[in-house]
Order: sequence, then structure tokens, then C-alpha cells
Amino acid sequence: MEIYRISNRMFMIMEVDDSFCFERKAAMDAANPKVQEWEQVMWKFQQSMPFAKQGEKWMLFKKIFELNGYNIL
Repeated sequence: MEIYRISNRMFMIMEVDDSFCFERKAAMDAANPKVQEWEQVMWKFQQSMPFAKQGEKWMLFKKIFELNGYNIL
């Protein structure tokens, strides 16, 4: 996992394998007091997107470009 920040925006990259499940991670995070404490602190600094549902912070981005050697995907 990598987290980047510039001004008031943060960007996280997670490298996972095929067994990863967002729903399972969300359930594990919800049951973990330390994760919940961290999330409460982070809400002071993070802003949800204008189109986000109530309480929704983490969203998937759509990849629009990747340069891999000489191949453009």
C-alpha cells in the first residue's frame, strides 16, 4: 500500500492478489477499533467527493492511461 498527498487530496494505491475482496476488508475494518480510530482522525483532513454517498470516502478510480515500456494500453 502506498499513500500520496498533495494539498488537500490523498491517493492510495493497493497492490492485492485475486483473493482480495473490498467487502471483506470493509467488514474487517469496521470491526477493528484501531482502524476506526484512524478513520475518525483522517475525516478531519479528507474531503469526500461531491457525488459520494453519505459517509463514503474511499472510491475506485478508473485507470485512463498506462505506459508500459513501448506498449500503450
